[in-house]
Amino acid sequence: MGYLIAAAIVTFFPLIISKIWQIFMTVLWRPYALTRYFRKQGITGPPYSVVSGSLLEIRRLTKEAREKSIDTHSNDIALRVLPHYHTWSSLYGETFLYWFGTTPRVFMSDQKLAKQILSNKYGFYRKTKAMPSRKALIGEEGLALREGLEWAKHRRILNPAFSMDKRKVMIKRMAACTISMLDEWEREASEAKYKKIQMDEEFRELTADIIAHTAFVSVCLCGYLPIPSNLKTWKLERKIRKPLKQIIESRLHSKSTKDETDWSYGDDLFGVMIEAAKSNAGPKWNMKEILDECKTFFFTGNETTSNLLNWTVFLLSVHSEWQEKLREEVLQNCGMEIPNADMLSKLKLLNMVLLEALRLYYPVLTLLRETSQDIKLGKLSIPKNTCITIPVAMIYRSTEYWGEDANTFNPLRFIDGVSKAAKHPNALLAFSTGPRACIGQNFTMLETKTVMTLILQRFSWSLSSDYKHAPASNCSLQPQYGLPIIVKPLHV
Repeated sequence: MGYLIAAAIVTFFPLIISKIWQIFMTVLWRPYALTRYFRKQGITGPPYSVVSGSLLEIRRLTKEAREKSIDTHSNDIALRVLPHYHTWSSLYGETFLYWFGTTPRVFMSDQKLAKQILSNKYGFYRKTKAMPSRKALIGEEGLALREGLEWAKHRRILNPAFSMDKRKVMIKRMAACTISMLDEWEREASEAKYKKIQMDEEFRELTADIIAHTAFVSVCLCGYLPIPSNLKTWKLERKIRKPLKQIIESRLHSKSTKDETDWSYGDDLFGVMIEAAKSNAGPKWNMKEILDECKTFFFTGNETTSNLLNWTVFLLSVHSEWQEKLREEVLQNCGMEIPNADMLSKLKLLNMVLLEALRLYYPVLTLLRETSQDIKLGKLSIPKNTCITIPVAMIYRSTEYWGEDANTFNPLRFIDGVSKAAKHPNALLAFSTGPRACIGQNFTMLETKTVMTLILQRFSWSLSSDYKHAPASNCSLQPQYGLPIIVKPLHV
């Protein structure tokens, strides 16, 4: 017996010591060493707490901020949605070190350095690892979470699905989904002459419907949307995987019944991916890659577009004079017709309003990148595996870049284009920038313009009296208490 105990000690003692050493290095030594390393470069920040890092203070400040609403006419939302960064930047400057648990993060609000990071083509700044729940929802093998050569391969295959010709075809499908929603509004408002709508819920369902009909043609996946009432991540992932598999099998079967000379699996996103999977030329995709790309575009596309619609409608509720300007522009260029690509391209004021909505209420509050090696960035030396936080929402409110009216809704700042809207030509990082810029940005803008045009043709709207202005970060920037809007038909 004593021999067995001694043998066990000899066997496991080195492993135990190794584990203890690893914990010591991760939890104590590395935070201490990196804090000193950055302090020598003039970079300080909130103190590190063992294991939790800065998380407890982040949670406390976030909880306090979410308990308060702000004035409806105020677009100065940084203190509410990024309270910890707002507090720390006032104490430690525009660059500081904080800790996400035991992971070091460098906050960097310098626009020029942000552009340098996002534009890098050599993989020096990779995306941070996603949480398991996020991987399940948007697909761990989808474009959003890929890196290196695999990302390049997926991007190259998917590019044709977002060409100008494909987008022009999509407009009719976008319009059909939107008109179905607007017809329902008119029916419900016919007697009272107005209708109160929870606009955030309507737009969430609409954009899901549009993605389903443009990317996957005639399949509706709205019932699988991750809204609060049915968000149970793993169950949701299993539910959406089944219908997507059925769509793929149906498309493959449809192809097999066609003439052998017809090599098309469809002209939508699904068709492009299935063609890549079955093609004899070039890299092939497996079923999981196709499924994950579908989830990526469904969830990220839905979230981005519905949020842009939400905040555009909100801003045009507060600034009713701009609502009238846009309606006049729409009627002048589109009349009461369903818009086409040429008509939409003429809506200059609408485009400026959407860019300003993206600036003031961009869905993604921060962008995170992790250094893949020791790197020199500006005057700062940053070690490998350090996360860099780019506070997009705060950069968009910098008076240094946007002037004294940085928090003011002023679409005319974009009258000469994006590059001349601010003091820095790349101050607007909408849809990110550089090689990892969002592949679906033109799709999102086209969809939003189509929806807004059709609404402006048929309705006027205003904020409901029970609206509370409380933008909040729930994966993306959303109205914490919803967006109740009073809509009035223009032609009843």
